Amino acid sequence: MLDIADELVRWVERGLDFAVATVVAVSGSAPRQPGAALAVDGDGRAIGSVSGGCVESTVYELCREAIEDGRSRLERFGYSDAEAFTVGLTCGGVIDILVTPVRSGDRTVRDVLAAALTAAATGKAAALARIVSGPPDLMGRALLVRPGGRRQGSFGGHPELDRAVAVEALAHLDAGRTGTLEVGEQGSRCGAPLTLLIESSLPAPRMIIFGAIDFASALVRMGKFLGYHVTVCDARPVFTTAARFPDADEIVVEWPHRYLERTHVDARTVLCVLTHDTKFDVPVLHRALRLPIAYVGALGSRRTHINRNERLREAGLTDGELTRLRSPIGLDLGARTPEETAVSIAAEIVAQRHGGSGASLTGGHIPIHHGTETDGEHTTSRHPAL
Repeated sequence: MLDIADELVRWVERGLDFAVATVVAVSGSAPRQPGAALAVDGDGRAIGSVSGGCVESTVYELCREAIEDGRSRLERFGYSDAEAFTVGLTCGGVIDILVTPVRSGDRTVRDVLAAALTAAATGKAAALARIVSGPPDLMGRALLVRPGGRRQGSFGGHPELDRAVAVEALAHLDAGRTGTLEVGEQGSRCGAPLTLLIESSLPAPRMIIFGAIDFASALVRMGKFLGYHVTVCDARPVFTTAARFPDADEIVVEWPHRYLERTHVDARTVLCVLTHDTKFDVPVLHRALRLPIAYVGALGSRRTHINRNERLREAGLTDGELTRLRSPIGLDLGARTPEETAVSIAAEIVAQRHGGSGASLTGGHIPIHHGTETDGEHTTSRHPAL
């Protein structure tokens, strides 16, 4: 649901009644992951997607029904020979979808969801937990947890349930994870079993591009397309301007290694070194390759790469640290233009993030959706007391 927060916040502000259908769990091959959502308002307008088109029409009607009767419902859609081209997933997957009405008369759920949507739309960290399976009177109830453990909302049952779920929600938030949690109605083994969906909302990950060159301009646009907060940094003020990089979130005129020493990075940050100049490359890569970040890539020919690695070894980097460097940067797409090169770099970042091989899917037997298991693509966790 948080993936369409920007528009849903506007619906809340206008006082509209609507329903949200959220993917809770998937197994096999499915086009959308847990957390993906389709929302429908009282006038029939729809935003988002839960299946890439396979079951959208049916889910749309379920949302309309939920707006009318105010009831949450959990539905399963999957492939079968009889339903493959009607209501089902022709790709062979199975998805569970929670449909939650958000009506102006129900402040209990609406206020919590509104706070979660606002956090997601403004780039604030928060985790939203919703009951997707359990006693009918608890279905759709929600709890919002912020960093530090601050809570909003309640499941209205045993107080220990709120506390136990809050602990798990914080763990999901720390990992930037969305998935399901199974727990007893009283927060442990006691009571009826419950299944909850926990959605994590985090600020956009960072892409830092060092080198204000023409390739950087194309990569800025690609980074924004992929949802990154993009910074361009170069020590040369004549090239490092907002006019040359209008799509960048931040323009920094500073020596790259000095900026990297003072700025905040984390495990989702990607660095692309496009300076193609030893006096810039070596100091910033020496720093970058010792940071716990997601990706470090550097532009240059194979000869440049060999020379740069020699200089980095002289600067004290080990062979193990050098193996983290993606250089020459990007996948082999035969790219020539800055735009094609940006696609090549972005493709490598996505492949490394999800464990993709970069090989063509045509004629192969490798998974289309990586990070999946035979019993489902969603993350399932159990409370430690179980």
